[in-house]
This record gives sequence, C-alpha cells and structure tokens, in this order.
Amino acid sequence: MSQKEVIIIGTGIGGLATGCMLAKKGYKVKMIEKNEQVGGRARIYSEEGFLFDMGPSWYMMPDIFEHFFKLMGEDITQYMTLKRLSPSYRIFLKSEKKHYDFYSDLEKTIETFESLEHGSGEVLRKYMDSTKYQYEIAKNEFMFKNYDTIFDFLNKRVMTEGRKLPLFSSVKSIIEKKFKSEILRKVMQYQTVLLGTSPGDAPGIYSMMNYVDFVEGIWYPDGGIYKIVEALEKIAKKHGVEILLNSPVKKIIIENDTAVGVALENGQEFRSDIVISNADTVHTDMKLLDESHREKSEKYWNKRLLAPSAFIMYMGVDGKIPSLQHHNLLFAENWDENFSQIFKSQTWPTDPSLYVCCPSKTDDKVAPPNKENLFVLVPISSGLDHTDESLEKYSEFIIDQMSENMDIPDFKNRIVYKKIYSVKDFIKDYNAFKGTALGFAHSLSQTAIFRPNNISKKVKNLYYVGAGTNPGIGMPICLISAELVYKRLENIKDSSPLTEI
Repeated sequence: MSQKEVIIIGTGIGGLATGCMLAKKGYKVKMIEKNEQVGGRARIYSEEGFLFDMGPSWYMMPDIFEHFFKLMGEDITQYMTLKRLSPSYRIFLKSEKKHYDFYSDLEKTIETFESLEHGSGEVLRKYMDSTKYQYEIAKNEFMFKNYDTIFDFLNKRVMTEGRKLPLFSSVKSIIEKKFKSEILRKVMQYQTVLLGTSPGDAPGIYSMMNYVDFVEGIWYPDGGIYKIVEALEKIAKKHGVEILLNSPVKKIIIENDTAVGVALENGQEFRSDIVISNADTVHTDMKLLDESHREKSEKYWNKRLLAPSAFIMYMGVDGKIPSLQHHNLLFAENWDENFSQIFKSQTWPTDPSLYVCCPSKTDDKVAPPNKENLFVLVPISSGLDHTDESLEKYSEFIIDQMSENMDIPDFKNRIVYKKIYSVKDFIKDYNAFKGTALGFAHSLSQTAIFRPNNISKKVKNLYYVGAGTNPGIGMPICLISAELVYKRLENIKDSSPLTEI
C-alpha cells in the first residue's frame, strides 16, 4: 500500500476516476476544483423546475464504464439505472423536410439503409463485422497503452493486428467508398464530431465508432448524465479522497525540477509527492507552470487543431414536442462548407448542423409536467468572438432553424426559459484554450504519440489526465486516461485493460 500523497487539479471525469483508482491503491489523494461542484464539463444546474446537464449527453461505450466500476470493485447498477434508448436518435434533413430514426438494432438499421440505398444493408452488415474487429483490437491493444516513442507500437501483436486497422485513410474516404446516399454518408460520419474532428480529418480507425453506435447502443442514466459524476464522487470519498471546491489553482510549485504541490489563488499552499492535472492542458502548461518548465511555446499551442467550441442553449419549453426523440440531429445541407466554417475559415455557421437533446422524452424528473427540457448545441469554431447581443441574434436564427426543419410549431412563443452558453463561458468556467468545448481534435497528427503526453518531460512527478491527453475526448475515453495515469505511477507496461487494482 502506497502512502504517497497526490494532488489532482480538476474534478472532471478523468480526474475523479484517477482519484478513485489511486485512493483504492492506497495513495492519499486531495482533489482541488475551481468551480462550485465536481464534474468539469459534466456539471449540472437547475432553474425553474428544469434540470440541465451542462455538457456531455451521449452515454456510449457502456463496456468501458462497466470495466471501470468492476475495477473499483463496484456494481454499476447500484449507482445508476441505465436505459437503452430506442430509437438511439432521430435525424432531420433540411433538404427533404423529413426525419429518419436509427436504432442499435442492426436488423432494423439494415432495413432503414436498404430503404435509402439499394444494396447498402448488406454493405452495412459486413462493415459492422470489420468495425467490431477494429474496436476490439483498438480496445485491447491501443487505447489502454501509454506511448512515449514510435517504438511503443513495434510489438509483434500490434504489428500483426495493427496492419488491419485503417490508420491512414480518413473516415470520410472510407464511408464515401461504401455508401452513395447523402443521408447515409452523414449518418456514418457524424460521430467524428463527438470526437471534435471533421470526417475528412479523422483517421479511419475512428470508423469503429459506427460499431459503438449501431451495435453497443446509446444509453441514458436515469436522472441524467450527472449521475455518473455523483457515482464517481461517492466512490472517491468512500476510499478517502478529499475534495476542495471553489479553489482555483494559481500555480504548480516546482522545486529542483520536481512538482511538490500547488498554490491556490487565495494564497493557500498544499504539498504532495505527485501532481496530476485534469485542468486544460494548455492552461496548465502556459499558466500554472513558470516559463522554464513549460513543455511547449505559445506558438506551438496556437498551431494545434482544436476541437470545436459550441453555441449552446439550455431551454425550457411549454407543452410536449412530438417531433423530437431523446437525441436529435439536424444536418447542414452543405456538409463540407459547414465543416470548413468550423475548422478552417472560423466563421459563424450560416447553414449549421445542430444537435438537440430532449431528455424529458425519457426522464420526467428533468422538467415540470407537460414541459420539455432542451439542450441545443451548434458546433462552432473555437476562438470566435461574441457579445451578448450577437449571441441573442444567433439564438433567434437557430430557433427559427429548429422550428422550420424539426416541425416545432410556434416554437419561439413556447420557450419559457433560455440560457445561452458559448466560447467565453468555456474560457471562464474551464480555462479552456480559445474556448474549445472538447480539447484537441482527433486528427492523425494529434493521435497516440502525437497527442500531448500524460507525463511531463520537464517536471518530475507531474502528470496529466483527461481529454487533453491520451487517448482523447469523451467520457469513457477519459476513464481510460485515468487508467493510463495509474499505469504510469504503478509502472505497468501491459497494453491490455487492467484486471485489478
């Protein structure tokens, strides 16, 4: 049993999971959070009888969640009640004024594909077999492994199996070779946005997300996504983790090139043997470390490809909205132009794709009777400037888009509550670099060894966890990032998921 003391900066999913694992192993863990509640981007708030998850809303890769809870010696069903959504989501097309439902029932999905493109059903069936294989290989050989050099790839298993993975094709090129239908191409590519990347920039290995979508399914924890955060917090405290809220960190204390603690904005200092940052990666490097201990320059960070920021509306609506499911996607007509505005020209989308989560379809605890709870998200470029007036004007545009294309009559007059959240809020609440909602995009040049590492090269005993490091973006992926930090500290080289702590 280790008696080393650990300070973790930030209590996002990755930070909380790291605290749980290290405390179970015997480390003395103190977590320090700048905001008033734990959870990072997965916070929650309530207003006028509506309960809003502020960030993540897709519960995917249930096997990764189950793996983590099992590793902690816990039964996930004792912490949350999970419901498999059926349909998984509804897709709206502006050009056709129609909607299509998609399920994690492969036979149903094949029927839908066939109705849209003759022969595509059998193509999908074979494709699912290949993406299942890719997912299993990625999970067992790549995602749970720490990388320091290219030679970490060069073991016999990876060289044998890794050659079968589409590492150097883009998701877009893979999908466009298989399907001709516009809607099918969009359905098979939209998951890359959840990874903060355009389909043209996402390495082909991420096509395994199609398997996660159509086979493993989309789930919902009764009471909302924050139930995950509450579960992690309970487990952490069960193992003795101390959590300090409303405590922004001013700097990491370095002595003899070694992290020895943190200093808070209020003047308090805490000492430790190890410091782990779950805070924004660029903020940690450029603001919490002095210049001599920074890994990269400002110029380097400015050249990184960032995942989108988001224009978000938390909304309460009078009356039910029959046209919506729990998850809903409205796709831009000009798909490529929309991605170009987000990732290249950095302008406000003129023909936006948008996502609408309506959890009140599944959960009557998140909205008053006969009302709907809406989380509306438009991917936008990180770094966009805005004022309250410009946000309000854009919100009116998006509301009109929803009303017209998602069959919501008299929508504007039915809104009883609305809160807008965007680029500057991500900067204020999470110190997010340029207000990115997710972190670094999953382009080929920012995957695996090319992604910021979870161990500092300049400061001994300083580590990183969360979406800014490996393996990357997403709640289940952040759980894996916690396991990778644990492996670092326990000097575990094995590439497979852990079986015990």
